[in-house]
Amino acid sequence: MDQKLKIGITCYPSLGGSGVVATELGKLLAEQGHQVHFIANSIPFRLGKFQKNIFYHEVEVNDYYVFRYPPYDLSLATKMAQVAKAQQLDLLHVHYAVPHAVCAFLAKQMVGDNLKVVTTLHGTDITVLAQDESLKDLIRLAINESDAVTAVSQDLIRETVELLDIQRPIDLTYNFIDKRVYYPRDAASLRRDFAAPHEKILMHISNFRPVKRTQDVVEVFRQVQEQVPAKLLFVGEGPDLPKIQCKIKELGLSDKVHFLGRQDDIAQVISMADILMLPSEKESFGLVALEAMACGVPTIGSQAGGIPELVLHGKTGFLSPIGDTKSMAENAIRLLTNEHLAADMREACLQRAHHDFCNDSIRQEYEQIYYRVLGREIPSLNPVCG
Repeated sequence: MDQKLKIGITCYPSLGGSGVVATELGKLLAEQGHQVHFIANSIPFRLGKFQKNIFYHEVEVNDYYVFRYPPYDLSLATKMAQVAKAQQLDLLHVHYAVPHAVCAFLAKQMVGDNLKVVTTLHGTDITVLAQDESLKDLIRLAINESDAVTAVSQDLIRETVELLDIQRPIDLTYNFIDKRVYYPRDAASLRRDFAAPHEKILMHISNFRPVKRTQDVVEVFRQVQEQVPAKLLFVGEGPDLPKIQCKIKELGLSDKVHFLGRQDDIAQVISMADILMLPSEKESFGLVALEAMACGVPTIGSQAGGIPELVLHGKTGFLSPIGDTKSMAENAIRLLTNEHLAADMREACLQRAHHDFCNDSIRQEYEQIYYRVLGREIPSLNPVCG
């Protein structure tokens, strides 16, 4: 009997950790022979070129004059049901409870119980949306009506259970990196464009929302460069970017800071850095820290959310209380001025990223969940990462 599955995946297709993980997971599943159907309002930005077993179904929103706002949720639920029927999908794997799991619940009502729903919680649906009392019941419904629920960190599971009084089990499935993509690159020539040979490079990559505390990045760098010749590279775009640019100008650091904008080849960019800065006040996992780790770059970050589950303090980076820029700067200076420590951390980063968060092992965890909710025997799976 053919054990390959037909899987529908819905995620936010634009820049963001959840979209990256969902898209990369879909590509890995397609490589294993599963048929993967992305259902979204635009092509996920990491989907890239044509790949066997991957299909894209665009959600079109009709702007009916009776609606003040176009009803995207209803259009998505309808499209999910249409694709599930036409393609005979086994399950929908949706990323975020609201609105995607709610839409999947509606689609299942249209299609029937043979269509299973797996929901992955990434953070914002719990850490932000679930704080709104008007949305709690809706998020609770989405979680309880899913056939399986996963979360990307133990901390997120804890917060979900406590905030929403969830009684059902939630599977822990960490985010992952594709070891074929994320490994230390030769970035020497690229590095020379931004820093002199004797200078160190600190890097911050995000969507520049307030929760990322990018002002702290600048403050840490201000302290670091007073003792260590260094440059700061910002990667990404977002609402706080103009504030950061103003602060850097006020501090007289404009000649030491570069803004690279949005970059697609993150592994190449991260490989330039000596340190990744992640001082977030909320971070359910911290995918960018894993991407940096896989390229041999330690993280200086905060003890927020799931970061301590990823970054091992003193081994693959240093963590400080949220907002403690003095401690972060001291840790950064310690790392940048001790070559033996830096070399040990680089090696520990590579070992942890490529072993504990490997694409093969996490993909198999998801496959096992799929077969479990479908009530099917789990077939023999390929060997996982060593």
